[in-house]
Amino acid sequence: MSDKSLKKITILIADDEQMARAGIRALLAQADDFEVIGEAQDGFEVQELVPKLHPKILLLDYQMPGPGAYKLEKWVRENYPETTALVLTAHNRDEYLVKVIDSGMVGFLLKSENAGQLIGAIRRAARGEILFDQVQIARAANWREEVSDKLKQLTPRELEMLEFLKKGLDNNAIAQTLDISVKTTMYHMTNLFRKLQVKNRQEAALWATRHLSDDPDISSG
Repeated sequence: MSDKSLKKITILIADDEQMARAGIRALLAQADDFEVIGEAQDGFEVQELVPKLHPKILLLDYQMPGPGAYKLEKWVRENYPETTALVLTAHNRDEYLVKVIDSGMVGFLLKSENAGQLIGAIRRAARGEILFDQVQIARAANWREEVSDKLKQLTPRELEMLEFLKKGLDNNAIAQTLDISVKTTMYHMTNLFRKLQVKNRQEAALWATRHLSDDPDISSG
């Protein structure tokens, strides 16, 4: 089949790091049926370029300035259904995976994947396939049970306490920051430990460090 008769899969790369975009472009150039038609450095630029370029595939870095990947996917799905959005990220965090699955995107790809894996995944997505494998589905289910369900039980005040523990504040510092008594702080801490099923503030702080995301939409449950 000649190049002229080969229908190209058009791709828009969205990543805030120039070197990352260049690396992705070079990798995708190995596929004769791919054509990178644009690059965006933040979510706002994605919203400018998608209406102009109408790419078949939108490769989204998870963490960029502007609208997040899952918000962009919703916008694309509602306004440009001919475009399929995929996350391509270096951050293989379970909470990000869950958010991507729940947002309606068809895949969560890693920058550590080799050229063959990435090219194959993009081709499958362009054909309308869902890319989440059984390992990813199991990871998402485990995160919901071990983390998300617990976060949903916490009151706004308990979520504050958890953030303070993550930062290493003691009860006196927390009480002063919130303008409440140390006794009230200890009351909230006791409830927090019970809901997280941890024994003390050290275990709670470790839980927070492991599981609390910088993404406020996730950490708020």
